[in-house]
Amino acid sequence: MAAAGPVLGAGIDLVQVSTFRAQLVQPGSTFLRVFTDSERATAATRPAPHASLAARWAAKEAFIKAWSQALAPGPLALADSPELWPLVEVESDPMGRPSLRLHGMVRRAFERDFPQAQLLVSLTHEGDWASALVMICS
Repeated sequence: MAAAGPVLGAGIDLVQVSTFRAQLVQPGSTFLRVFTDSERATAATRPAPHASLAARWAAKEAFIKAWSQALAPGPLALADSPELWPLVEVESDPMGRPSLRLHGMVRRAFERDFPQAQLLVSLTHEGDWASALVMICS
């Protein structure tokens, strides 16, 4: 991967893992659907699966914040919808380094806004907190 250029937008999100876990296990919750099969499988291999999913959720939120910031003062082309969340996928390489893969309408809209942009993501969790930072660079 080539070195990133100037930062066009940045987003950060913080999630309380215990609250997040309670939402996941709530009877009738559809919250797990925001994750791809791959994200759920990756989290299941981690020592703290719920914290891993919470960090991935934070990355999805941070991505939307970064995208919105990069477009300011204009709006995002996509309205918030539960169907959009699995289209923002957090992957990990063999060394555990995270990256974002965009799918479908999210990928098309983002590439229309930023055809040459690079997405950088960092995840962390400690104790009852998980966080993610996403930067959009030219």
